Amino acid sequence: MNLKILILPGDGIGAEVTSAAVDVLRAVAKKFGHTLELSEGLIGGVAIHKTGTPLPQDTLDKALAADATLMGAVGLPEFDNAPPGKRPEKGLLGIRAALDVFANLRPVRTYPELIDSSPLKNHIVDGTDMIIVRELTAGLYYGQPRGIENDRAFNTMSYTRAEIERVTHTAFKLARNRRKLVTSVDKSNVLEVSQFWRKVVIEVAAQYPDVKLEHILVDNAAMQMVLRPTQFDVMLTENTFGDILSDIGGILAGSIGMLPSASLGEKKGLYEPVHGSAPDIAGQNKANPLGAIGSMAAMLEYTFDLVNEANAVNAAIGKVLASGRVTADLKPKGTPATTDQVGRAVSEAL
Repeated sequence: MNLKILILPGDGIGAEVTSAAVDVLRAVAKKFGHTLELSEGLIGGVAIHKTGTPLPQDTLDKALAADATLMGAVGLPEFDNAPPGKRPEKGLLGIRAALDVFANLRPVRTYPELIDSSPLKNHIVDGTDMIIVRELTAGLYYGQPRGIENDRAFNTMSYTRAEIERVTHTAFKLARNRRKLVTSVDKSNVLEVSQFWRKVVIEVAAQYPDVKLEHILVDNAAMQMVLRPTQFDVMLTENTFGDILSDIGGILAGSIGMLPSASLGEKKGLYEPVHGSAPDIAGQNKANPLGAIGSMAAMLEYTFDLVNEANAVNAAIGKVLASGRVTADLKPKGTPATTDQVGRAVSEAL
């Protein structure tokens, strides 16, 4: 196949982990006989510096023309007090909306080799294997009206039936190929939006009689993720709750640097590690690239239907973890590996 992919390194460690993922992608293409048509664009803080906007039109055009987009991370401390429209994160929200990637898949898996890396007790995290399905293009992050007026600030959480239905279908289809359990997270004891969310999810669930549906309030969900994470298979939730809960996954996996994500729409896919730009370690060649490499593997599977290739990458990640050739965040027994060394190790393991 010819794989037409846009690369958006972004800010901070984004450039480093994305470079490692692209190196592994090249190794995959060589091993399996694919050709790569790669382009690169600007997003986030680096785009603001060079173009004055966090999402230049050139980047949007390239993303719409590509089959898939592989991202690093966005965000720089110097923009923390900038107006919302001039912050790096505005570029991320913008490209998600432009590509209409409404379902964000965030797998959380505890590898046996990393069980000691989690701050939680081994018997709690052992066997964790779940996917958080987060609605990505609606809810509180996009709702209108929003703003700051004098001594008052406000945001709007809003969902339509269609927005809930389509992400719910994604969750149930995933569950059919896993352990056939969907846990829907909401705050229906307080929020009308959550009451409507639960009603629509129940209606969609009737179309999947082979999949069990459970409901849980978001505060209890956060607690249960650290008390008994193995109870979850597919966790379905709205945008804000999913953003928060998926970071807890970093505790279960041993490091947030391990977590990949896939953002899927009807036609396009956007792939990025869950972690942020980590400017405190940027440029030091010490960031964990496995989340970015795992995101690239998800791209192979979900956008290009190259399941064997994706499985090969994930198996190579497992081999590298078993070898102990990992970055400092995973607490190796010996000298920590660099970002580049981990990327090369995964390519060699292929």
